[in-house]
Amino acid sequence: MATLPTSRPGLAAEADGPHLILVGLPGAGKSGVGKYLARRLGRRFMDFDVEIARREGKSVAAIFAEHGEAHFRELEHALTAELQSVAGMVLAPGGGWVTRPGTVALLRPPARLAYLEVTPATAVRRMGAGVANRPLLQGSDPVGELDRLLRARQRAYEDADFVVNVERLTLQQVGTRLLTALR
Repeated sequence: MATLPTSRPGLAAEADGPHLILVGLPGAGKSGVGKYLARRLGRRFMDFDVEIARREGKSVAAIFAEHGEAHFRELEHALTAELQSVAGMVLAPGGGWVTRPGTVALLRPPARLAYLEVTPATAVRRMGAGVANRPLLQGSDPVGELDRLLRARQRAYEDADFVVNVERLTLQQVGTRLLTALR
């Protein structure tokens, strides 16, 4: 099992409460909001894509290209299983993490889910040129592809404890709304 960057002595004890997991489409702002919330809550933050890429020694796009989406979802599942033994963190899994109920169930309950709701068009606009690094959005119509993904995932996203429409909000505004909801 790989060592979590959060598993050093003392860090787990600093965070209290269950994990807070941010879910939503790519481009919804999970990483930015997650970092903001972690600072405000005094918790550790983990972006699953960054952690998996670090462990594998290659980008998420390379993992998808070499081994496919199913393999990536297995890596997400294994990372999620590891997080069962770590105290409350702010987590930003990939947008498709919610598609495996068994993976979500590893942490929830007691983890709390927050769905950052955004339209596909806004998500693509926010990603800008970074959309080229998203393996599931490689076609000629990334907005259409995100719309298809949203339709497939929407029920799982909406099963969250909190839903925040992030369409016209800054990451600080989203963070403040979530901090208020958590109280």
